[in-house]
Order: sequence, then C-alpha cells, then structure tokens
Amino acid sequence: MASPVRLAVLGDSIAWGQGATSPGDRLAARLAAGLAGHEIEVETRVLAVPGARSADLGPQVRHAVTWPPQVVVMVIGANDLTHLVPLDVAVHALADAVRRLRAVGAQVVVAPAPDLSAVPHVPVMLRPVVQAASAQLRARQAEVVLRHGGRVADRDQVASRAFASDASLFSADRFHPSSSGYAVIASSLLPEVRAAVAALGS
Repeated sequence: MASPVRLAVLGDSIAWGQGATSPGDRLAARLAAGLAGHEIEVETRVLAVPGARSADLGPQVRHAVTWPPQVVVMVIGANDLTHLVPLDVAVHALADAVRRLRAVGAQVVVAPAPDLSAVPHVPVMLRPVVQAASAQLRARQAEVVLRHGGRVADRDQVASRAFASDASLFSADRFHPSSSGYAVIASSLLPEVRAAVAALGS
C-alpha cells in the first residue's frame, strides 16, 4: 500500500480554519476528505497562523521543510489587503515562499487573495475600490506563483462569487468562512490539489 501523501497547509486564518464549527469542517480536513473521495490518502499538517500576512510565511516555510511536505496548499493575501501592505512587499514574500518550497521538491498550490468586496461589512461605496485592490494583488500573486513553478487554484474565483451571493457562507464574525464556506473553498481548491498530487508521480 502506498504511503499517504504529506500535505501541509500554510497561510492565514482561512488556511487554519477560523470560523468553522468543528475541526472536521476546517480547510485541511475538507481537503483530506475530498482527496479521500478520489482514493488519495493524505497526512496533513496545518502550519498556518491566523492573522498571517505574506511576510509571515517565512517561519511557516522553515517549519514545513523540516518534514518535508510533498504537497503544500497556501492560502494568503486577505490580511495583506486589510493591512494595506505594499503590493511589492506582499508579492516578494510569496515568491520567496514558493521558491523555497519548490526547492525541496514540494508541489505548491496557492489560493491567492479573495475578493474582499464580498465581505458583508464592507460599505457599498467602498466595494469597487476593495474589489480593484483584491484583483490587483491576486493577479500579481498568480504571476509570481506560476513563474516559480507553483500552481494557482480557483483562477475563475468560483469561491469569491459564491461568497458574494450567499451570506450564509460567512461565520458569525461576518469575515471568516462558516463551515459551509469552507466546503465551498475546499471544492474550489480540490482540482488543482489533485493535479499536484498526480504530478508527484511524473
């Protein structure tokens, strides 16, 4: 029997699973269950830290490479937006993280910045500005991830569109996903994560 695929989840509070009702509803558990449905067994380690920005990925990467993971899922960007981190600073930090993980042979799947204009408490008059800032960061993230050999998940923003149209996907704090929200996010990431697993044998 093949050994389980070593899957690490890095990034921010969404990667960690804040807002989910139970641990089994968090992103890592949802991804593991989704992969199990395709007969892929994984061993997961969640190294994400709530509140993390791209500049905080360094310690998470250093921890990861001591394992090391075969596949890394990274969710990052929301806190760069909320804290008005300069675009170049955020993108450079992400590029460095992807480069270091690829150097140890990991397949890296990045879920870039969500469209924060979907967050319920963002004032209507500010939503176009927030949407534009989200799109700009997301585009730059995708560019550097691909340049350094990573994979970009949910390029069509399926998850962001779902959150924009269904407030129940947010938890009680109206910012983090609910358990249902994590199901949507995991589903949007799963195709690229499966492709990353498949690439391990190539």
